[in-house]
Amino acid sequence: MNVLVTGATGLVGKALCQSLTKDGHLVVALSRHPGQVRNLVAAKILQWEPEAGPPSAQALEGIEGVVHLAGEPVAARRWTVEQKRRIRDSRVVGTSNLVAALQSATSRPEVLVSASAVGFYGDRGDELLDERAPAGRDFLSEVCQEWEDEAERAKSLGIRVARMRIGVVLSTAGGALPRMLTPFKLGVAGRLGSGRQWFPWIHIDDVVGLFHHALFSPSLNGPVNTVAPRPVTNAEFTKLLAAVLHRPAFLPAPGLALRLALGEMAEVLLGSQRVVPKAALESGYQFLYPDLAPALEQLLGEGGSTANAGEAKKAGSTR
Repeated sequence: MNVLVTGATGLVGKALCQSLTKDGHLVVALSRHPGQVRNLVAAKILQWEPEAGPPSAQALEGIEGVVHLAGEPVAARRWTVEQKRRIRDSRVVGTSNLVAALQSATSRPEVLVSASAVGFYGDRGDELLDERAPAGRDFLSEVCQEWEDEAERAKSLGIRVARMRIGVVLSTAGGALPRMLTPFKLGVAGRLGSGRQWFPWIHIDDVVGLFHHALFSPSLNGPVNTVAPRPVTNAEFTKLLAAVLHRPAFLPAPGLALRLALGEMAEVLLGSQRVVPKAALESGYQFLYPDLAPALEQLLGEGGSTANAGEAKKAGSTR
């Protein structure tokens, strides 16, 4: 398959481009600054500024599947009014511009696999959340709803659309996990807030596997919770990570202190989302890392995660 990947230089984008290329697919990557891209496995790297307008017609020539990952990192900095605008526009306006390009394409792709996030659900306590659960009402929930609505417009063009509600991606190459390691290794880490909030995690290899599965599974439509099937609480995650690192974890970060330090963004850490991947499991995807302890052992031991990306893809794919 010829696959166009936006947001190709991000954590998930890099891993997915490498996996698709290794499997013999042709990957065209879009980047804001293609001349500065390093270590990205793709046949072509083209320029695209998501908020400025649609990607070029050249980018879509011969493309059979599109993976849309572009978006301003949510936890990059404090949520000022301007930063919230960036978070929203990079997703909502960018997706609108992408769909406009799909509408104008002389030959349209068969499938659009668009990123979203478990932030769609908001803070929901102990409620079990599959893809039928309604959206929340906070900032991220509203962004995710608008983001998904723009992607869903591609259905009217005859394109199958899968909306991947991604949880906390665990990888040593980036994302949340590397930021956690230093305080844990120093023994000055602990649970966040009460620790009772649910932590919707997923191993990077299963993210790659699920995106691959969504590209090649004609029956998979609509929202897809991209999380491991066995969520844990923040306290449980903290305990397991400390055990894998052979370090103590006895200094909790009070919710009030996090809110004072991070402002509104603290709700990303303190919110509870007990999300389960009902659509993925019913479509036949088999998780390589359904349990947290083996996932952390694999990531923090020797060998890294990239060696197993192909296994996750093969285990879950139904071509």
